[in-house]
Amino acid sequence: MDSKQAMQFIKDNEADFVDVRFTDLFGQWHHFSLTASNFSEDAFSDGLGFDGSSIRGFQSIDQSDMLLVPDADSLFMDPFSEHATAVIIADIEDPLTREAYSRDSRYVASKAEKYMISSGVADTAYVGPEAEFFVFDRMAYGTQPNNMFFDIDSVEAHWNSGKPDSLGYTHRPKGGYFPCAPSDKLQDMRSEMCVQLAEVGIEVEIHHHEVGSAGQCEIDVRFDSLRKMADNIQKYKYVVKNVAAQYGCTVTFMPKPLFGDNGSGMHVHLSMWKDGTNLFFDANGYAGLSDTARWYIGGLLRHAPALLAFTNPTTNSFRRLVPGYEAPINLIYSARNRSACIRIPMFNKSAKAKRVEFRAPDPSANPYLAFAAMLMAGIDGIQNKIEPREPIDKDLYDLPPMEKAGIPQTPGSLRAVLKALADDHEFLLKGDVFTNDLIETYIAYKLTNECEAMDLRPHPYEFYLYSDV
Repeated sequence: MDSKQAMQFIKDNEADFVDVRFTDLFGQWHHFSLTASNFSEDAFSDGLGFDGSSIRGFQSIDQSDMLLVPDADSLFMDPFSEHATAVIIADIEDPLTREAYSRDSRYVASKAEKYMISSGVADTAYVGPEAEFFVFDRMAYGTQPNNMFFDIDSVEAHWNSGKPDSLGYTHRPKGGYFPCAPSDKLQDMRSEMCVQLAEVGIEVEIHHHEVGSAGQCEIDVRFDSLRKMADNIQKYKYVVKNVAAQYGCTVTFMPKPLFGDNGSGMHVHLSMWKDGTNLFFDANGYAGLSDTARWYIGGLLRHAPALLAFTNPTTNSFRRLVPGYEAPINLIYSARNRSACIRIPMFNKSAKAKRVEFRAPDPSANPYLAFAAMLMAGIDGIQNKIEPREPIDKDLYDLPPMEKAGIPQTPGSLRAVLKALADDHEFLLKGDVFTNDLIETYIAYKLTNECEAMDLRPHPYEFYLYSDV
């Protein structure tokens, strides 16, 4: 779609408003709306101004003026607004130089795809994420100096089974996988989410209840090229949250909102293609993998500690990446094995279906940065023919202690992966895909506003442990 077609789309859909959206450095969608009569074709060339100093990780106040340049191809109609509203995603530029902004994560995703093509490795990278989430009937929290708490509830949760008005059909801890109604009380809500995802141009493949007992869900969408899929994840989160709100519920993509139950991951299926051929397939290779796929895996595993700074970017992420709960903490690959960090799905023997599944990421990630970083790690593995450790085809949680000790694991904290990123990011700088400016800003913000902020605050469980000392 070009600018003229975009203007016609707005007219044909009788839009009253045009909503302009962009993503900050940490994955949050931002927006403002113009009346349709004030949105002209000039916006596609001249851009629309905004204050970059008011967005996390962007500009200082003395260099605050920035431009949003709408992408005509991204247009869709908002299914939730009362007044007809066309939504368009924008890229970010400097208003003086008209150069693309180095901290625009959507630009990073575009550069990653261009670098892949220029490297000659492949012409298309397909990405298929499985973003899990929790639906809660209530989610409250407070962070006052004298009172810190969170309070969440779900009609499905096992802790509600003993209430006087309970009708049963709650889930046991870690017992939420594939139950039918009336135990699965979210079927209609998920179906409505799927309908609305289709309305914004996202093809849904399957939806179901997940293992987490208190309302954990998964909706899988069809794979797409890297930047398009990152756009789709932003739309996915928007749709899921708004449908839940219409049902009087709330959705969180926090990786580990519940103690003692499964967390929410975002397993990412990855493949690379060239001239219509899947480069990851070789019928004679282990699990049907080609040398290219194996080296790609080698790159993912070699750089995994640094990658996790983008794929698992919150302090809460590392409450999920712990032994048990199907957490993929072992930096190894294997066929069919969900206890490995990288799994090779074996459902389909077709060459077109061959892919690798990176199971560590979670849905708190900025999808543009996470997908781009994974691609860059894989390309580095291919270019340097990085061999991964031999695959292990047994339950990694039940290995004898001596054998388990030899398997590397994911780092245990956000601070640790940020240090890993600081020490290992040369592979991300190739082709100017990521920049030192972005990486340094990202690390500094996360350390100060998340790691150190958490370190300064007492935890409720510390009162249980220490209040009587």
